[in-house]
Amino acid sequence: MAARVLLQRRVAPLAAAALVGSVAFAPRIAHAEAPNDRSISRKPIYDDEDFALPPSKPSSPAALTPSEAQNASAAPVSSSEPETTTTIVVHRPPTPTDRLAAQIRRARLFLYAQSCVVEDSVNDFMSRAFALEQSFTSTLASLAPSRESGEKLMPGLIYVLVSGMAGSIVARNRGVLLRATTPLAFGLGAAYYVLPVTMQNVGGLVWEYEKKFPAVADAHIKTREGIEHGVAMARMHADIAQQKVHDGVRSVREALEEWVRKGK
Repeated sequence: MAARVLLQRRVAPLAAAALVGSVAFAPRIAHAEAPNDRSISRKPIYDDEDFALPPSKPSSPAALTPSEAQNASAAPVSSSEPETTTTIVVHRPPTPTDRLAAQIRRARLFLYAQSCVVEDSVNDFMSRAFALEQSFTSTLASLAPSRESGEKLMPGLIYVLVSGMAGSIVARNRGVLLRATTPLAFGLGAAYYVLPVTMQNVGGLVWEYEKKFPAVADAHIKTREGIEHGVAMARMHADIAQQKVHDGVRSVREALEEWVRKGK
């Protein structure tokens, strides 16, 4: 009994050592790279519907063993069949981030279009304002008399105002029509007498605006013709009266001279 126990204690370590040595020194083929075909099927990390796996490329000649490379070089290559590459395109539905980006893009384009409309409106308004200002200043500059004429605005305007006030004083006890027209007539008369060049420029400007309204232009022409006819008739009657006065004075002078000559 004691001999059996002793034998078991000595044989067990020897058997374990022999098993380990047989496993360690057993002849095996160690591959430098992993084999092409995997016997173990593993589940991919991403689903096929989300991402498309590219087709497997043929291994390069450097990765083949010498025997496989020799067989590949010895095998005939058929040039009749072209080499085709298949690409699998899988469309996935847009994510909430894509929808949010699309909405932000639409909002930005809308705001940009509205800002462009507002900017164009402001530019048009400012252009019209600048054009109106330039037209107003150029019109005022065209009304001023030239330096060659020697006409000065400041004393002349004072004379015109004084004449208008004098006309209002003269017609203060008259009717409404006379009180309204007399200062205007006195002022215009003084303006044409003191500032002839300026009034000529003003008349030309008024006529340019009146030509846009034919009825007003015709009324202006008729009024001017009537005034010119009245002035011509007044001058003619003044000349006639002056001639009569001269004739009367001459006859009186001749009668006095005759009377003085007879008295001597």
